[in-house]
Amino acid sequence: MLIEAQAEQCTFVTRGLCAASVLCKVEPVGRWFEAFIKRRNRNVSASFQELEDEKELSEESEDEEFQLEEFPLLKTLDPKDWKNQDHYAVLGLKNLRYKATQKQIKAAHKAMVLKHHPDKRKAAGEQIVEGDNDYFTCITKANEILSDPIKRRAFNSIDPTFDNNIPSKNEGKDNFFEVFSPVFERNNRWSNKKNIPKLGDMSSCIEEVDGFYSFWYNFDSWREFSYLDEEEKEKAECRDERRWIEKQNRAARAQRKKEEMNRIRTLVDNAYSSDPRIKKFKEEEKARKEAEKKAKADARRKEQEEKERVKQAELEAVRFAKEKEEEEARQQSLLIKREKEIQKKAIKKERQRLRTSCKNWNYFSENESESVKMMEEIEKLCDRLELASFQSLNDTLAVSTKEEGKSAVEKQIEEVNAQLKKEKEQEEARMKQSTRGADNSAMGGGSGSKSWSEDDLQLLIKAVNLFPAGTNARWEVIANYMNLHSISGIKRTSKDVINKAKSLQKLDPQQKDDINKKAFDKFKKEHKVVPPSVDNAVPSERFEGPAVEMSPWTTEEQKLLEQALKTYAVNTPERWEKIAEAVPGRSRKDCMKRYKELVEMVKAKKAAQEQVLNATKTKK
Repeated sequence: MLIEAQAEQCTFVTRGLCAASVLCKVEPVGRWFEAFIKRRNRNVSASFQELEDEKELSEESEDEEFQLEEFPLLKTLDPKDWKNQDHYAVLGLKNLRYKATQKQIKAAHKAMVLKHHPDKRKAAGEQIVEGDNDYFTCITKANEILSDPIKRRAFNSIDPTFDNNIPSKNEGKDNFFEVFSPVFERNNRWSNKKNIPKLGDMSSCIEEVDGFYSFWYNFDSWREFSYLDEEEKEKAECRDERRWIEKQNRAARAQRKKEEMNRIRTLVDNAYSSDPRIKKFKEEEKARKEAEKKAKADARRKEQEEKERVKQAELEAVRFAKEKEEEEARQQSLLIKREKEIQKKAIKKERQRLRTSCKNWNYFSENESESVKMMEEIEKLCDRLELASFQSLNDTLAVSTKEEGKSAVEKQIEEVNAQLKKEKEQEEARMKQSTRGADNSAMGGGSGSKSWSEDDLQLLIKAVNLFPAGTNARWEVIANYMNLHSISGIKRTSKDVINKAKSLQKLDPQQKDDINKKAFDKFKKEHKVVPPSVDNAVPSERFEGPAVEMSPWTTEEQKLLEQALKTYAVNTPERWEKIAEAVPGRSRKDCMKRYKELVEMVKAKKAAQEQVLNATKTKK
């Protein structure tokens, strides 16, 4: 049915029926208008009939060419082995193969039937094989397979003339495009998609190359291998057997499909690894990344340099400001120093003037003793008065008589003495306050009934260091330790010890140093070696040598001694000589004494702890 003509396609005819013209509308119809529409839609200039005639002529000419491509070994084919024959070659379509149309296949079959039909050959006097054993059966099977689109697709999938080989990576190193381009063109026929991208050449851009490899890495193949099924389900005698055959065939097809996809993937991998464009793109990408990296590094370096420059400028500004402040401070100090020197000279001058004035008046007395006393008072004035007071007093003495001058001086002396007396009272009050605070600290901060001697304070400090924080029932253990070793006989409780320890923590560092110094002096006094008496006493074999004063053990020496005691066991020969060698600066005698002291301290510590534990168990 023709489509309706559009407004601009209408034809108008003018006819002269009368003096005035009449405009008539005519609808375009007919086969020539149809041919015009088809030419316009197909964008061709030839007429429709000419195109149809040309197409029919080309098909007829192609049909004539097909008849000339007869299979030379057609008569030698075994009809029973029809599945392994080349059906395109049997019908004379060896060159066209999968490109042949259904009309071409039909024409080829018609030509083969006209030439090789048994009746034709029998009429020509040729001997015919009876039944299906004649080679004409192969022609019938070829037409049956190629005429059915599904069966033809199955046969095309296993086309015996198709080359499944793929080139290796090494084959395409030198001539990549000549080696791989035909292979990809050959495998294009299996694609379900049209518009297949080309391999291209060295001038292809990266987008084209990426599109090509993306297509082939996601290749959608229609190739299937049902033609190679070993069993035909139509031959099954029952449904179960048919299902079993179908299952076996599906498994075989899936395995062959997997091998086919692996083949395509290997082809694409080999091409990708050998493609010189990929190497070029990678090198370009690497160069681009290195350039970006270098640009970033340069930017960071410039930024760092800018920061350093700003920092240096700030430091320079700070240094300049500091130098300016120092210069101003130096100038100010010089000015103050200069003023002080001027004031010092002025005070010195006024002192000399005061002394001269008083000397001229014989210190306002005829008695020598009174003169000496006044002289001392005058010197006291010279030491205490300020410049203004000096100037005022000297000006008064310069214009007054001897009696008036004496009165002025005595008045000034009384003021100075009153000031000295006030300062002395303040100092005494401060000393009393300090002494009272020290006494309160010595009384233990709340335990006034139990006085603390210096020996008890030293023993408390030693116990606190001996039993550090974390010791079980620490303050009870310290109290028991002091009760065992104190010579005052005063029994201390844990509360007394805690209060005294807190009061010691509040002492000034100077007072703590004094207590530690007294403790060390006592230690030296107690451990001082007594010189041998005059009665020719023979020194013991164990402690030979001169009487020297032993210095206290440092932490490093203590660590070395402990390590040496662990290293050399009790049964080691010449044990103490080896221990003394391990502790530089200490003799065998010093090491043995120190070991005894440590043993005594450990025993005392254990005894105090055991006593606390026994007391706790008794209470329970």
